[in-house]
Amino acid sequence: MKRLAAALLLSALWAASPAKAEGDLFIYNWTDYTAPELVAKFEKDTGIKVTVDTYDSNETLLAKLKSGSAGYDIVIVSSDFVEIFAKEGLIAKIDAPKIDGYANLDPRWTKPVWDRENAYTIPWNWGTTSYSVNTDAYKGPADSLKLLFEPPEELKGKVGMFSSPSEVISLAERYLDMEPCQTDTANMKKVQDLLLAQAPFVKVYNSDGIIERQATGETVVHQQWNGAAMRSRELNPAIKYVYPKEGVVGWMDNVAVPATAKNPENAKKFLSFIMQPENMALQSNFTKYSNAVMGSEKFFEKSMQGAPELNPPADLKVVFTPACSEAATKLMDRVWTRLKT
Repeated sequence: MKRLAAALLLSALWAASPAKAEGDLFIYNWTDYTAPELVAKFEKDTGIKVTVDTYDSNETLLAKLKSGSAGYDIVIVSSDFVEIFAKEGLIAKIDAPKIDGYANLDPRWTKPVWDRENAYTIPWNWGTTSYSVNTDAYKGPADSLKLLFEPPEELKGKVGMFSSPSEVISLAERYLDMEPCQTDTANMKKVQDLLLAQAPFVKVYNSDGIIERQATGETVVHQQWNGAAMRSRELNPAIKYVYPKEGVVGWMDNVAVPATAKNPENAKKFLSFIMQPENMALQSNFTKYSNAVMGSEKFFEKSMQGAPELNPPADLKVVFTPACSEAATKLMDRVWTRLKT
């Protein structure tokens, strides 16, 4: 109840925020996911000093905000976690349609299923999750999630996986042709058995450092986001992002304002700023992910035009993971605990 009250109070303050921007803005985002050029331009245009801290999973972000001592003004929440953050009063209502720049958003990404009225969030970047392979180090077939979850003996100790339970398990469910957010204990036992059998092949469970780890050859096969895979390929042309026959997991990351934000007026300035095409293009040029701001593609670097990581096959199956129920989340936590102990 205290968190909900804080969220409501911040929403009221939000509506009364002054137009002039000054002071600080504290951003909490995924690692390697905030364009330095975007930050520099925002600071230059507004005079606001930006500080960016990073995390490696939605679960880490959730725990941080639940602690009540985070002190951040902007956070990035994946689509399948938005409802959880909103229901727990961890993020404030921002009434996005009333913010300058909202009209620039592609209608495909406004009022999504995870935030029907854009009451809490606006889009950041979107993409897919699959895996990448170093084609110099592995010459075998790479057209199925089997290579990631049931790799051949030659890849023992050479596979990388994310450190986020929800991301690892949702991709495993895709491989096993299951609906996401399973509550069937028998099905989750199959997921657990799959991940336990995979474990001896896994060098690291870590969502940080994936770009360099794959590019340098520390791992040969790695669970990967499409934009990160492109950045790895730019460092090492042998890196290939795989579109497996089973399909991929789709996601949209979203910008939200914590209920405990100390600088809501500056957060509002930032939201308006990133809905301008030339500004959001800076973010996409850095991360190599698509965004929801119409007209931003005119400012994209040439390397993004025709990039295989951003141009999937027309028949690719893309499954967006919904917000999982409490029962499904508990089962995921149980599987993850078993895997990591």
